[in-house]
Amino acid sequence: MAQDSAPPAPSAAPGAAARTLLPTLVPALLVGVVTSLVLLGVGTAAEELQDVLWETVPDALGVGRYSVLWMFVMLVATGFAVGLVVWKAPGHAGPDPATTGLDAPVLPLTVLPGLLLATAFVLAGGPSLGPENPIIAVNVSLAVRAGLRAFPRTRQSGWVALAEAGTIGALFGTPVAAALVISEALAGQRIKGQLWDSLFAPLAAAGAGALTTALVSEPSFDLRLPPFGRPGWGDLLASLVVASLGAALGMCAVYAFPHVHRAFARLRHPMLMLPAGGAVLGALAALGGHLTLFKGLDEVAELARDPDGWTAGEFATMTVVKLAALLVAASCGFRGGRIFPSVFVGTALGLGAHALVPGVQPAVGVAAAVLGVLLAVTRQGWVSLFVAAVLVASPSVIALLCIASLPAWLLVTGRPHMQLREDGTAVR
Repeated sequence: MAQDSAPPAPSAAPGAAARTLLPTLVPALLVGVVTSLVLLGVGTAAEELQDVLWETVPDALGVGRYSVLWMFVMLVATGFAVGLVVWKAPGHAGPDPATTGLDAPVLPLTVLPGLLLATAFVLAGGPSLGPENPIIAVNVSLAVRAGLRAFPRTRQSGWVALAEAGTIGALFGTPVAAALVISEALAGQRIKGQLWDSLFAPLAAAGAGALTTALVSEPSFDLRLPPFGRPGWGDLLASLVVASLGAALGMCAVYAFPHVHRAFARLRHPMLMLPAGGAVLGALAALGGHLTLFKGLDEVAELARDPDGWTAGEFATMTVVKLAALLVAASCGFRGGRIFPSVFVGTALGLGAHALVPGVQPAVGVAAAVLGVLLAVTRQGWVSLFVAAVLVASPSVIALLCIASLPAWLLVTGRPHMQLREDGTAVR
């Protein structure tokens, strides 16, 4: 998140009057609505293109929609398409995605069309990345340019905070996620006035983004797993073990990240790097099956509909393949975020734990595994807890997750992040 998450109006002093915060409300609501519309527009376009690429075209050619041949062809073709955009579009579709996270840079407006096009190609073509990082970057850049033009005396950091909050609210369908992320960003800063003074405008933007998304679609992370009742000692033990296992597995990808990135960087040109990455992803899809394609939310729902429909070995294969696909896609230059595919990795791991040890309840296994994987990949504690909790929609699991996060956090804290500096070294 932005280093300074204050709203665009002057910082509120202790006991700030309502008249200081009220002027931020309308700009915040506008930013929230626009950020949601950008997300919805890109998502809708990508879904339409996905239907054409994965249904209309293979049906017309008489090729199986998710045959090994078609998955390989589509992923390599997506590599060529994104590579062409990165090569020829103004600004090369933004910075190297391996160097970016949720704290998006402010990009020149000329870069945004290429970044949006590359993101749509990735979402439609099958690489294991979500929309969060590039969409946040686009919304931040638009909000900063428009906001500073309309209100020249405001601070850039305030508009960044509004755009990030609005996008996160739209992504998760609730402003709670944005409030948690911003609170985490503010934790190490010297805040003037009450915390809620600083959260007032971003929370309004997040609420507007979430409501706009809800009016058009029905975002829901609840996997509707078998109900989880009163937790017992066995559930506590399972959550501790599975969360730690998820964190350790995620850290394997984190440590491999700079090495895989350097391997693709040796190809030097996006028209070589991205098709090569697509070829590797095609081979992984042949191993893991079509459920390991795309950002993973629809595929996670399919897994959750039948928690006993796969063996422990099949779940393990999907877990490893999806994590490898995330690693490759994030390393070779595809534009996208890492949260949503990490949710699939955690879900497959948690259901695999249930298949291996039936005493591990599916809800406990999934929530704990997602928590551990997200802690390793994102290093965002509140986001990890939030996403893990909403997947099972059970208040009783929150206490387990809070305890399970402790050993998982000890495994990841102080170690490299899944994000690189400009020189290719890992961020710590």
